[in-house]
Amino acid sequence: METAKVDGRVVRGDQTRRAVLRRAVEIASVGGLEGLSIGRLAKELEISKSGLFAHFGSKEELQLATIRAARRIYAEVVVEPAFAVPPGLGRVWALSESWLDYSRRRVFPGGCFFARTSHEFGARTGPVHDFLATVDSEWIKLIELTVAGAVEAGDLAADPAQLAFELNAYYESANLASLLRNDHDTVYAQARQSVRTRLESVLTDSALLPW
Repeated sequence: METAKVDGRVVRGDQTRRAVLRRAVEIASVGGLEGLSIGRLAKELEISKSGLFAHFGSKEELQLATIRAARRIYAEVVVEPAFAVPPGLGRVWALSESWLDYSRRRVFPGGCFFARTSHEFGARTGPVHDFLATVDSEWIKLIELTVAGAVEAGDLAADPAQLAFELNAYYESANLASLLRNDHDTVYAQARQSVRTRLESVLTDSALLPW
């Protein structure tokens, strides 16, 4: 009986933490990580401040936990669907499609969570900056490895690091433009065309085109 009570508290605690972090990533994607506060989240979610302090302890830990939560969502929405496609040009294209769709659908209401928060903390120092820098490096490396897989498959003839940098630039440009303009459809159509044109320029065989 006592074990059941403890397990019940653990489950409720996990549910509370997930609810807090889901709201935290939404807030941070619009107003940045500095816009987070335990007081604000407690009020919005009708949870006691003391209960939230028990989960996070400090604003910095809340910020770090929010980044971890956003990274999990990002992996589920962007990375996993693309990696269901076999290595090669198809996976590179699927990764681009997943990213642009993630931004367009506003998985995070402020657009790309990491674009927003990385600009916010890019010129700072400390654990939050370092964690965001690590996530950014992971992402660029993942694009690079995806391109390298297409090169190894004989689909593309390109420098993986350079092409990864360029593709990511298209993604981020589309995300920012979509936040500033009303014509989202045009912005994302232009981004997709830019990706297509760049990939076609390094394609080894036009018969491989997935679009």
